[in-house]
Amino acid sequence: MFTKYGYTTIGIVAIISFLLIVAGIFFNNGFIKYPLFVIAFLLIIFTLNFFRDPERITPSEDNIVVSPADGTVLFVKEVIDEKFLNGKAKQISIFMSPLNVHVNRIPISGTVEYLKHYEGEFIAAFEDKASERNERTEIGITSEKGKVLFTQIAGFVARRIVCDLKVGDKVKIGERFGMIKFGSRVDILVPNTWQEKVNKDDKVFAGETILFEITQ
Repeated sequence: MFTKYGYTTIGIVAIISFLLIVAGIFFNNGFIKYPLFVIAFLLIIFTLNFFRDPERITPSEDNIVVSPADGTVLFVKEVIDEKFLNGKAKQISIFMSPLNVHVNRIPISGTVEYLKHYEGEFIAAFEDKASERNERTEIGITSEKGKVLFTQIAGFVARRIVCDLKVGDKVKIGERFGMIKFGSRVDILVPNTWQEKVNKDDKVFAGETILFEITQ
């Protein structure tokens, strides 16, 4: 299964790959023909792999926050948030390499009450300062349990953030809502009383891995 966010890119890459193969057919020189075939093959395989969108089974507990992204946990730390949570918070940052599934999913059920896009730089997503300097989209959800703020952050390679949400939307945990194309990062902030369930360097999966257990 492939994400709808990649249909246009897949189509363009398929055309380019086809043209490379056709061009290769007209060359008798193997030093030109076969590299063109290999490039065409690698292009289409990489693109299909990047835009894959596997089904996920979201845990049924009502006191959890799940990962909005596939990837590796970069940071687990305490911060102060003055944009949406308005106080002490816990932050988990997830780095998404070009080989990860890049479809993002809703981390908690509730209502979108904050949404803001920032133009910015494209420094490496694993740098701590990327959360404040890079192009990004911030999304705040108010749930029955409390507020959650998460951010799609473009990286050094990523150049486009896709987000289908708008303020006022009712959302459900585990639902697809967008993606970041070609390498990126997602930050998620919750009240500092909630208990984190992952550690630095853990591998996480969007819609499945529990990041936080909600405690009152």
